[in-house]
Amino acid sequence: MGKSNEIIRVFGRVQGVGFRYSAHQAATGLGLYGFVRNEPDGSVTIEAEGPKEQINMLIEWCRKGPARAEVHEIKHYPGQLMNYTSFRIR
Repeated sequence: MGKSNEIIRVFGRVQGVGFRYSAHQAATGLGLYGFVRNEPDGSVTIEAEGPKEQINMLIEWCRKGPARAEVHEIKHYPGQLMNYTSFRIR
């Protein structure tokens, strides 16, 4: 099974609640590569690369996020393979 790339946007109370750190832990635990970053509009963007099944597991994790987060909406769509070699917090 090949590698996929997915862009995930998470909306709600997702900044200042440890979302990026928790997403980093979730993604690396699933063997994914890419990054997570805060956006100026208060959302969080995750770009994840790896097996589609693991990416889907990360998307499911994002629906709840860490304990203090309040996720209101998630949007995700396929991205272009970037061949990341790690998962970073930006």
